[in-house]
Formats: sequence, C-alpha cells, structure tokens
Amino acid sequence: MNILVSACLLGINCRYDGKDNKVEEILSILEKHNIIPICPEQLGGLTTPREPSEIVNGKVMSKSGVDVNEEFEKGAEEALKLSKMFNSSIAILKARSPSCGSIQVYDGNFNGSLIDGEGVTARLFRENGIEIFDEEHLDELRILLEKE
Repeated sequence: MNILVSACLLGINCRYDGKDNKVEEILSILEKHNIIPICPEQLGGLTTPREPSEIVNGKVMSKSGVDVNEEFEKGAEEALKLSKMFNSSIAILKARSPSCGSIQVYDGNFNGSLIDGEGVTARLFRENGIEIFDEEHLDELRILLEKE
C-alpha cells in the first residue's frame, strides 16, 4: 500500500525552522508499505527555513503578517496530485500544522494556543476521501493496516 507521510515525520529537515519531527515508530509501522514523503509547504514554493505560519481568519499568514495562503493552497493541490498519482488513500500528517493538522491547529495568535480545526492540506485530503492519521494516533493506523 502507498501511504503519504509528512516528510518532517520521517526525519527530513523541512519544518519551518529547518529541523524535523522524526517519529521512528512510523518507519516500523510502515515497513511493509511504500512511503511517499510530502511537504506541502515546500511543494507550494516556500523555502526552508521559513517564518512560522498559522491560520488567521481562514487564511494562512506568516508571523510577520505576510499572506502565504496561496503557497499553502498550491502545496495542498500538489500533495493531492501525488496521492492520486500513487493511488494513496491514507496519509500520516503532522499534528497541529497549518498544512497538515487534522484535529487541531494553532489559533493564529502565535502564542502556542490551539483550536479545533484542520490545516489546508488535511482539509483537501479529507474532502477527497483520503484517511488522515497523525503521529499522535498511530494505534488507530496500526489497527487499520492489520485489517489489510
């Protein structure tokens, strides 16, 4: 099975600050599957490192107030193309990210506060029937994969 995974969770230094969010457990869970790394921010044309961004009034804005919503939307579309190209119906995305968060995202005040909501890529994936997991809900993914 082909599974899309946020590249930062695989140890790729593509986070906004140039670091990663590697989760070793993901590699062991997916050892019998094909991993397709994605970073919607980079796919949308943003650099690494880059200024942190959050969703503010429905648009993705950088901490200094630059509108980066277009880049986030483009990255989501490119990630969706990859899901279709590789016939992937499952994704493991970075929790709380303005691209990949699927349950909560930062509230737009850049103070670490969270609200219920989803990032740009997570929303597009959900709208297209892609099942989303994050690094905090790997047990649910494990159960699904055992049924395959």
